[in-house]
Formats: sequence, C-alpha cells, structure tokens
Amino acid sequence: MTIAAKDVAALRARTGAGMMDCKNALEETQGDVEKAIELLRKKGIAKAEKRAGRGATEGLIGSYLHFNGKVGVLVEVNCETDFVARTDDFQGLVKDLALHIASADPVAVSVEDVPKAVLDREREIYRAQAAESGKPEKVWDKMVEGRVKKFYEERVLLEQPFVKDDKQTVGQLVKAVSGKVGENVMVRRFVRFQLGEA
Repeated sequence: MTIAAKDVAALRARTGAGMMDCKNALEETQGDVEKAIELLRKKGIAKAEKRAGRGATEGLIGSYLHFNGKVGVLVEVNCETDFVARTDDFQGLVKDLALHIASADPVAVSVEDVPKAVLDREREIYRAQAAESGKPEKVWDKMVEGRVKKFYEERVLLEQPFVKDDKQTVGQLVKAVSGKVGENVMVRRFVRFQLGEA
C-alpha cells in the first residue's frame, strides 16, 4: 500500500511524531489514521518507559489560579535538560497539569505517594461498607481492593483521567509528552490551595 505524503503530514500534525515514524505507522495499520495514532502513542509510551531511569533535574514550576481566586496550584514537573523545559510541548504539559490539579483535587502524585494514614482510613471505611452490604465475608477483601483501586483512579494524579481528554490518564499524558520530547519527564510534586480549607 502506498501512503500519500499529505496523509503522513496530517498524522504528524496530529501527533507531533517524526515523519518516518508516521509513515511506518500508517503502513503498519494499512492507512487507518486512528489506529496509527494509537500505535504511535503506544510506541511513545514504550520509549518513555525506557527513559524513566534517567535523571530529571531540570524543568519548571507551573501555577494556576482559578478565575474566582479561590483555588490555586503550584506543580513541579521535571525533565532532563533546560532545552526541553523551554519547549512548547513541555510548557503546555505543565500548564495542563496545574489546571488538572485545580479541577480534580488529587491527594498524591502516584499510588506510592498516598499517605499510609489516608489509605488505612479508606480501607477501614470500605471494609465497614463491605460488612454492611450483606455479602459473604469471604468476598469482603475483594470488594475492599476494588474500592481502593477506584480510590486511586479518582484521587491519585497519575491514575486520574485527564480533565481535557478522559480517554487517557494523566500518567499516559506525561508518558506521551516524554516520548514526544525524547526525555524522561516526571511530575515531582504539587500543592493545591483552596480558600477556607484546613
């Protein structure tokens, strides 16, 4: 199958991937643009995972202040070089993450960062709910684990569906940008302020 140059250019415009990567993806998917986008995203994520071990000490601190002045966010996102930190892709990611944090109110960056006290409290609540459900005791642990998984998806930044595109998680978005810029990209920390919150 011959792939037209305009199709390659259109795919490149949508994904930011290299021309040859776009051409190969279109050939591999017999010209199906949506499948080619999915393939490029998977490959970008795979490349990003290989980079994850490399040091990321450069980056930016992004901020977001809601229009009513009642919610504010600071987020630190790291990459490997100052050059990448100045790119539009990286700066756009930092802005999007600050907006997402303001909107979705996560409690931690990753599952590993969830404070033990918070997790213990949630497990206790879910165990009490399982006991009240009337279901046999032998399935309670499974019910608790299912609810803990749901808690992670709702309250952990990298597990949350991205507010601007809920077909991907924030973690997938970060990996996609990492694949696009060619460096390890990681969310280091954030703080979210809400007026009147303790």
